[in-house]
Amino acid sequence: MSTAQPTTQPAAERRAAEAELRRLVAKFTPSEARLAGAVRRWLRKRLPTAFEVVYEYRDCFVTSWSPSERGYEGVFAIRGSEEGVRLYFNAGKGLPDPEKLLRGSGGKARYIDVEGASTLARPAVAGLFKGAMARSRVPFARTGRGPVVLSPALGKKGKRGRA
Repeated sequence: MSTAQPTTQPAAERRAAEAELRRLVAKFTPSEARLAGAVRRWLRKRLPTAFEVVYEYRDCFVTSWSPSERGYEGVFAIRGSEEGVRLYFNAGKGLPDPEKLLRGSGGKARYIDVEGASTLARPAVAGLFKGAMARSRVPFARTGRGPVVLSPALGKKGKRGRA
């Protein structure tokens, strides 16, 4: 388990990572791109020190919001695809969900479909966020600005990740 430490990302590296993320998001409709941006801003406001680890798959992109450069330690993830934008709660199984917003049947993660910025404004979503943070095993840094990190597969040619 890692310890959360503030990280400084060089400006040029951050610009390059942001440009690559914009390229991935631009593959989808403008409304999906705007919605993915809204979810990113929503998470960045709440988790300013999080590492945003970016993955590209054949039919989608995923950003894991993690206390470290290891995406598997992420508490949240954004998935953008032709199906829309989803906000994942990576330890969502068993998370109290009185309004039954969570979807999915995997071993750990659950998600909500984000249909608009109003989805994120719901008190029930804030409750899910708080519950997920309480379950986080690795603490987030208290100060600093989290970097945008491209997964190593983004630099390779050919197939990227598994769908």
